[in-house]
Amino acid sequence: MNDYFGKRGTRYDQPVAPNRSERILGALVVVLLAAALAAVIKGRAQWGQIPWQVWVHLLTIGIALVITPAMMWLKRGDRVHRILGRIWAISMFVTAILSFDIRLINQGGLSYIHILSVITLVGVPVLVISARRRDLQRHRGQARGFVIGALLVAGFFTFPFNRLLGGWLFG
Repeated sequence: MNDYFGKRGTRYDQPVAPNRSERILGALVVVLLAAALAAVIKGRAQWGQIPWQVWVHLLTIGIALVITPAMMWLKRGDRVHRILGRIWAISMFVTAILSFDIRLINQGGLSYIHILSVITLVGVPVLVISARRRDLQRHRGQARGFVIGALLVAGFFTFPFNRLLGGWLFG
């Protein structure tokens, strides 16, 4: 028996295919991932000066960035999607937790970008619950929201304003 469900338990015979906006979001994440990797490679001379929290943060967000295009481009609802979704959710949650221990800017205090960390800590469980309840519309909307807000917007703000990746990439 297939295990594909939609809003509030409505059964689908096939996995849900990605739409145009999801394909575009996946492509934008690939661009962000390429920029982040280029920055890390260019910054190798400073690697020894970077705290472990930043490295783990980069690793966990890197995992989410690698998984996201697959999540956006492949059919949803199958076993592979659920496994990747669990890995993605854990990576995002750990990334958000670690962000509170990274205070390299703003004189050691929290910055506005930490608001996204709070949203992520609240939103990831809601995203998982909506998937488990088979609320496809909510889950799909939240997933798109996370890609836009927690990955693309937050990712963009890692490059300007004398941030680490921006300094490495453009410095």
